[in-house]
Amino acid sequence: MTHPADWTTPADGPGSGPGSSPGGGPDSGSDTAPAPGGAAGLTTAEVAERVANGLVNDVPVRSSRSVGEIVRTNVFTRFNAIIGVLFAVILVVGPIQDGLFGLVIVANTAIGIIQEVRAKRTLDSLALIGEARPRVRRDGATTQIAVAEIVLDDTVLLGIGDKVIVDGAVTEAEGLEIDESLLTGEPDPVLKHPGDQVMSGSFVVAGAGAFTATKVGRQAYAAQLAEEASRFTLVKSELRTGIDTILRFITYLLVPTAIGLVISQWTVEHNDWREAVRRTVAGIVPMVPEGLVLLTSVAFAIGVVRLGRRQCLVQELPAIEGLARVDTVCLDKTGTLTEGGMDVQELRTLNGTGDVEWLRQALAVMARADARPNASMQAVLDAYGTPPPPEQPAPGNGSEQATGSNTAPPEHGNSNTEPPEPGNSAEHWRVLEAVPFSSARKWSGVQLAEPGGTEAGWLLGAPDVLLPAGHPALAEVDELGTQGLRVLLLGRTPVPLAAPDAAAALTPLALVVLKQRLRPDAADTLRYFADQQVQAKVISGDSAVSVGAVAAGLDLPGADHPLDARTLPGDPDELAETAERTTVFGRVTPQQKRDLVGALQSRGRHVAMTGDGVNDVLALKDADIGVAMGSGSEATRAVAQIVLLDDRFATLPSVVAEGRRVIGNIERVASLFLVKTVYSVLLALLVVFTQVPYPFLPRHSTVLSGLTIGIPAFFLALAPNNERARPGFVRRVLRMAVPAGVIAGTATFTAYALARSDHATDLKADTSVATLTLFLVAIWVLAIVARPYTWWRLLLIGTMGGAFALVLVVPWLSDFFQLKLAGLRDPWTGVAIAVLAGLLLEVVWRFVRRGLHQES
Repeated sequence: MTHPADWTTPADGPGSGPGSSPGGGPDSGSDTAPAPGGAAGLTTAEVAERVANGLVNDVPVRSSRSVGEIVRTNVFTRFNAIIGVLFAVILVVGPIQDGLFGLVIVANTAIGIIQEVRAKRTLDSLALIGEARPRVRRDGATTQIAVAEIVLDDTVLLGIGDKVIVDGAVTEAEGLEIDESLLTGEPDPVLKHPGDQVMSGSFVVAGAGAFTATKVGRQAYAAQLAEEASRFTLVKSELRTGIDTILRFITYLLVPTAIGLVISQWTVEHNDWREAVRRTVAGIVPMVPEGLVLLTSVAFAIGVVRLGRRQCLVQELPAIEGLARVDTVCLDKTGTLTEGGMDVQELRTLNGTGDVEWLRQALAVMARADARPNASMQAVLDAYGTPPPPEQPAPGNGSEQATGSNTAPPEHGNSNTEPPEPGNSAEHWRVLEAVPFSSARKWSGVQLAEPGGTEAGWLLGAPDVLLPAGHPALAEVDELGTQGLRVLLLGRTPVPLAAPDAAAALTPLALVVLKQRLRPDAADTLRYFADQQVQAKVISGDSAVSVGAVAAGLDLPGADHPLDARTLPGDPDELAETAERTTVFGRVTPQQKRDLVGALQSRGRHVAMTGDGVNDVLALKDADIGVAMGSGSEATRAVAQIVLLDDRFATLPSVVAEGRRVIGNIERVASLFLVKTVYSVLLALLVVFTQVPYPFLPRHSTVLSGLTIGIPAFFLALAPNNERARPGFVRRVLRMAVPAGVIAGTATFTAYALARSDHATDLKADTSVATLTLFLVAIWVLAIVARPYTWWRLLLIGTMGGAFALVLVVPWLSDFFQLKLAGLRDPWTGVAIAVLAGLLLEVVWRFVRRGLHQES
């Protein structure tokens, strides 16, 4: 179907339709050489000249960091520097098996880089799919090009929902209203006229037009803002903030503890400085929770890749975390619960007024007068509209368009056929003025010169907006609305369209009944949210009764009590109360959508907003997580954190589940890493105060960390997890990690001290007892963190235990790790101490779990 903007010749754009300013009409494709940026746009030669001079929109659209940035971020970290220095020290003093921790860091860093590069490639490929392709006029023809291909003086065409890509000056305007709120904070759209400036980053909310690019590339306004805040910058993230807080505290604790450990080991092992160095390194290395940062990055990266396979573009990584915290999803009906298209089901005259054929002709003219029709007007266009004959506008009035009347609707979706002659009459409709649809006013209109020489305004819009309360037709509208049908009122008025109240003297003539196409997966998706205790709310600009009927048909709880947003209270507290208790809202303006999102957030709700239209932009921007449909307007895709490229509403459960998996599992494995840090610091302090050799060599720390934390944490971080995240990440993690770490450290040092009292000269045997005790306590902590059990989690715990048993019993492994249990008393004493510590851990876990249940 040819777009209404291209009725006559390929040269026509938005400005060539009815009501456009002079210069954008059909003769813009004449052979006369246009001025740069004129009606026919630049020529191929002029474009090539500007490209050669570098006057192109060369700002790269970055959805992720560069490979170099990823490598630097993963390699040059504070903790890698600490571990790297300690690894270098071990390489000097030897033996190499005590430097295994360095190889682990290299492997971890490599894994992090590989996973993030995979995520980057996924993001970049999806970003190309979802990238805006603006329409420009070149050589008299309208074409779509990539954003980076726009050059200075290009004529860029605009329609509803289009984002202004570069700065420019308006050359054509047909009711062109630009929303600049994302740039200036001004909430009201600005009506633009030829000569007015438009800024990149703004978007069209009504009308159509064109502008000449005056600033491209890094000179454009939005590009200058992007220089200050890269697109990849991490938005507020409690997880990242919490981990940074923990790491900062650990750094402060690590320095004095490490100094004390160095002094004590040099004092104790003054006859063997190499042994002193090795045991000092063994005490410092496990204090560093290096894997925690790595697994956080890997979990985010794998989340991006998994969502990418479902055609879901994550534009900001912390959006994955935000998904886990969502407890309320605000849905726009059109394009979310229903598919974008509609069908005209019936044209119902009111009170027997108006000839049906005459009304069809008027609707056909109105539909063709809309340069960028929305879904409702597109349905009217498909049903009644055919392209007008290629007539020139009347001389001296470039905004008028003569159109033939329509005697019969064309085939559905076919608007390219030549229209029939208007009966046996030469009478024509003529468009004198056109006012495009706006979400704020809820109607569109045209001023028509009618057959017979009369002139009137024709309006098509929301019946409950155009008609006074209590009008008899509204009862009929409500009855149709209860069937889930969308209803528009067609009326005629003598009042000029530019009047403050164009509908003041409206004569209602007919109801246009539209059938909406429900998404087949909408009901299952809403059921999923209900099962996951995520409240779904429908916020729509349509009639409350119609929206409620659609929602009720999908079995959404509370849909039987829809609320008309025009009755919403102005008081913020009352608005928040209403937003909490109501499920379905109708006749919501774009500003009210934003207010409702804010009201829910004021009650502590974490809100996700879905939408596809320009009327959703403000709410999407303010929501905790904005989710846009891939086929939606450029403006919605630009402000959303997540874009569903395949438009499948059923993808949302997978998106939410992925967010919960990432945040829940990071919180789970964070406890493991911090338990290790706590018991390492405690052991170091006890060693400093008692002036004994540190119980482990670096190789012992490596095997303990690998089997009880590193390997299990990697698998646990990728496991399914449907628990909704809650605030208080640091508090919850430390609530388990601190007491568990204290218990593990105390039990280990007790077993070590008892073994030393039995044979103080056999340091290898004492270390072996301490290693056995710590492994048993640490594996018990792992068993607690891995709950609830599944077959693979039990297998994971059993495999780690079996691997440690092999280290003890296989001769070459026990020699490599210098582990040898002497006698029976000390090893069994260590086992008994570990069991007591495990029972104490169970008591602590019971109290922690009770506290978590009370919080939730």
